[in-house]
Amino acid sequence: MSPASALLIAGALVALAVVAGIVLRVLDGRRRRGGHLLFDAAHASAPLGDRATLVQFSTEFCARCPQVRRMLGAVAAEHEGLAHVEVDLTHSPELSARYRVLQTPTTFVVDGSGAVRARFHGVPHRHALADAIAAV
Repeated sequence: MSPASALLIAGALVALAVVAGIVLRVLDGRRRRGGHLLFDAAHASAPLGDRATLVQFSTEFCARCPQVRRMLGAVAAEHEGLAHVEVDLTHSPELSARYRVLQTPTTFVVDGSGAVRARFHGVPHRHALADAIAAV
């Protein structure tokens, strides 16, 4: 292989990695539909809210989870009937498969019946979170 070919391949790989990183960064924190998941209140660390619940999936080693915990706690305190609960996947890894959680933090907006109405991967955008809560 010539040095020019090797340099061309290396440049293409770097460009591909940059594009993949940008795409992942853009999708992080955006609202996604909840699908047909039902959240079981037995997995929650505290009682669910009357109107809705913000369920945060985290682990002990998650660097962004404390930031999300503070934000979700503040949002829950601002709204009547809204609760924030945390599910630690460190001690219950089987829940990640059940709820299809591939990264932490992941946040669900769960209505009063336990149906997942929205999900956020990474740090949720505050305005998208407010829209998801208003839709419940």
